[in-house]
Amino acid sequence: MSTRRRRVAAVGVSLSDCGRVADATPYALHAQAARRALADAGLGREVVDGFASAGLGTLAPAEVAEYLGLRPTWVDSTSVGGSTWEVMAAHAADAIACGHAEAVLLVYGSTARADIRAGRRTGDLSFGARGPLQFEVPYGHTLIAKYAMAARRHMIEHGTTIEQLAEVAVQTRANAALNPDAMFREPVTVDDVLSGPMIADPFTKLHCCVRSDGGAAVLLAAEEYVRDCRTAPVWVLGTGEHVSHASLSQWPDFTVSPAAVSGRLAFERAGVGPAEIDFAEIYDAFTYMTLVTLEDLGFCAKGEGGAFVEKGRLLVAGGALPVNTDGGGLSAQHPGMRGLFLLVEAVRQLRGEAGARQIRTTDGHPPRLGLASGTGGWFCSSGTVILGR
Repeated sequence: MSTRRRRVAAVGVSLSDCGRVADATPYALHAQAARRALADAGLGREVVDGFASAGLGTLAPAEVAEYLGLRPTWVDSTSVGGSTWEVMAAHAADAIACGHAEAVLLVYGSTARADIRAGRRTGDLSFGARGPLQFEVPYGHTLIAKYAMAARRHMIEHGTTIEQLAEVAVQTRANAALNPDAMFREPVTVDDVLSGPMIADPFTKLHCCVRSDGGAAVLLAAEEYVRDCRTAPVWVLGTGEHVSHASLSQWPDFTVSPAAVSGRLAFERAGVGPAEIDFAEIYDAFTYMTLVTLEDLGFCAKGEGGAFVEKGRLLVAGGALPVNTDGGGLSAQHPGMRGLFLLVEAVRQLRGEAGARQIRTTDGHPPRLGLASGTGGWFCSSGTVILGR
């Protein structure tokens, strides 16, 4: 077994067509994102010897790799919900660093929105009633309800207000207004969020993510490939992953997400701290996810997330810690699993390629350090990746 350690960079990133894509299959979205990411890197598919994919087909990633014309010698099909792609990125980076792969392509695609509109079954949002979940599903514990219960617990224990949770939706929408590819760009107010239809107490409609079609791809490669790429490298500096629970009855504390562990590991391995991070891309299927993840990553103390997200702190324009700079799952796109989209946006920000939503340091340069943190299930899993230019 090789023990060499090499630096690993994201050298190509892209999205497929996103939002309302009625005329494409999930396989086509995978292929579109993959082609665009390779073109972004300026590399051909012949360099790809590693492949990671999940969420499509019974033999993923074999089926998708075949569709893309790839014959990888390293594969990963880890599936832990929304954090899958940060966890896969960690595995891929380790494989490349050790010499088990040279270039790993991570790809995702989904027609979740088109399937629903066409009346096609897209899967059981309760994730079935097998194993331990059979004791929860009969009582109506839907995915949304589980997140709502956690949010309510945080409100009770720490005094977090519904207005503070609404601030997350308002500021995320403001960031989306700067992204021409976001599904929803019209400004919203706290009153708009609070007055919307109730979905699962305390969440009204705008506390919840959009449902979209779309795909994404990221190409990670060994440092030797960087000189052949057309884009500036964005280095993988540290990663962390953690699986917490599957049953709510086995979750020790509804106010602590598994990002508390994955984040700590990522920071330790990167050799940096939260105060050094210039921006964060955080999985936001619901407003509470953003708030509690910010706490657990160490950007503020436990229980202080409500105050932390106030006063425009999350905004691209003038925010102390811009969060979900593309508009997030709450406004930009959310095609089932959004973790790979977080990595794409983080890389674009660090390269200085984010257009009107680009973050700049005080000296006018792109940010130096960024973070992507994905959450899966109902706070069941977490993956955190720290990236730097």
